[in-house]
Amino acid sequence: MSSVVKKPIRQNIPRKSVYRLSVYLRCLNRLKSNLLQTVSSEALAHAAGVKSTQLRKDLTYLGQIGTRGRGYDVDQLSALINETLGTNSLQPVVLIGVGNLGAALLRYRGFGEEGFRIVAAFDLQAGEGRFAGLPVAVHPMSKLAPMIIEHSVRMAILTVPAAVAQEVANQVVAAGITGILNFAPLVLTVPEEVMVNNVNLAIELENLSYFIQE
Repeated sequence: MSSVVKKPIRQNIPRKSVYRLSVYLRCLNRLKSNLLQTVSSEALAHAAGVKSTQLRKDLTYLGQIGTRGRGYDVDQLSALINETLGTNSLQPVVLIGVGNLGAALLRYRGFGEEGFRIVAAFDLQAGEGRFAGLPVAVHPMSKLAPMIIEHSVRMAILTVPAAVAQEVANQVVAAGITGILNFAPLVLTVPEEVMVNNVNLAIELENLSYFIQE
């Protein structure tokens, strides 16, 4: 299998394509666990639940890869996607809001396997003894900016109430965060260069509710 021939200068990849690249990466990881070394575009597309034309279009953002008639080298393609997504090394992340959801995310061990490490958590009630036993130290909000700078953090997870979500978002953006995973049921107002991904479980359930109607 030939190696990657040419990688283009980093470009803006559409958000939906970035999402699908993450899906392809997980499919490739399953192939690697099964000791498969090559995969055709048709097989990878089928595993990812997309059309092969869509997969090939998404992969063009990575450069000239693969060999006609032989498909893709699994290790090389997964490494290139990791590099493109910025997950080829552990990315530091901070979490703000250590309620039930925040604590559950801190206990989740899968982040490290996916290339992320929560380096610190923050909560208004830090220091009151209620966060004992968590795998990550919980700090008061006054330490947020210094910790972000110290660990060169660019991503934050917000698991705070909607009433304070915008205020917290302002704080993390001012400290240098450029990517926010927002669990608060609120549309955040951020500068154009800051990316926000919203996770609203109620909306997802409403979406499912529509499709299960008889």
